[in-house]
Amino acid sequence: MCVTCGCSDDAEVTVTNLENGKVELVESHDHLHHHHHHNQHSHTHTLADGTVVTHTHEQQTLAATAIHSHNQTISLEQNILAKNNLIAAQNRGWFKGRNILAINLMSSPGSGKTTLLTRTINDLKSQLTISVIEGDQETTNDAKKIQDTGCKVVQINTGAGCHLDAEMIDQGLQQLNPPLDSVVMIENVGNLVCPALFDLGENSKVVILSVTEGEDKPIKYPQMFRNSQVMILTKIDLLPYINFDVQKCIEYALQVNPQIQIFKLSATTGEGLDSWYKWISDNY
Repeated sequence: MCVTCGCSDDAEVTVTNLENGKVELVESHDHLHHHHHHNQHSHTHTLADGTVVTHTHEQQTLAATAIHSHNQTISLEQNILAKNNLIAAQNRGWFKGRNILAINLMSSPGSGKTTLLTRTINDLKSQLTISVIEGDQETTNDAKKIQDTGCKVVQINTGAGCHLDAEMIDQGLQQLNPPLDSVVMIENVGNLVCPALFDLGENSKVVILSVTEGEDKPIKYPQMFRNSQVMILTKIDLLPYINFDVQKCIEYALQVNPQIQIFKLSATTGEGLDSWYKWISDNY
């Protein structure tokens, strides 16, 4: 699980403001504390001759670490998401106080997330003020595409990290400085696993699934679809050319999350975009 795998350990996370070219290093204030817990328990054995033998065992656990000894791994868990959730709550209050709708866009790489985002900005920029926090491991390629729409954007590069977290969003917002009464789109790192675990303080999680990925993704990656309020099925203009069962995909999504809202659309042809835009307006 991403909270313990150490995927972002020692990663250099940066925030790039494309408006002024300023690059800042995100310095986590997380400190790993090792807490030892000693637990004793006893049990008895009665031998054949009637002798009662009592054994006392002391169990020691070490939180937030793993001990490797004689090919055995003792894994002990600590709620290392606690700090993230605290900062996420602060982010949520910050958004609410400024009447900002924050949407966390998540998907696997190549789903068309950036294409949908740029199309959405271009179609709605006369009605809504939209700013973007762009998340990728490396490069500012997608942020530059977003900047071409005239939208304010900052790039967060996570290095080895496979997701954005609340602290990154907090520092990204300091650079972005979105206006009151606006929309902030957060384009998460391409990944159908880890981003689902991290609350960023957003109003809604939106998972984007391309018809080129296979209709079974909701049941293969249920945590992502269970934690999302919306599923967007993209690239439906390609349906005549591929083998994809739309109804089965929808059934799978509803199986893991009966409350999820589903939109089918093409950012290329514009089909279905009106329903997506109406959802944004209704939630704004």
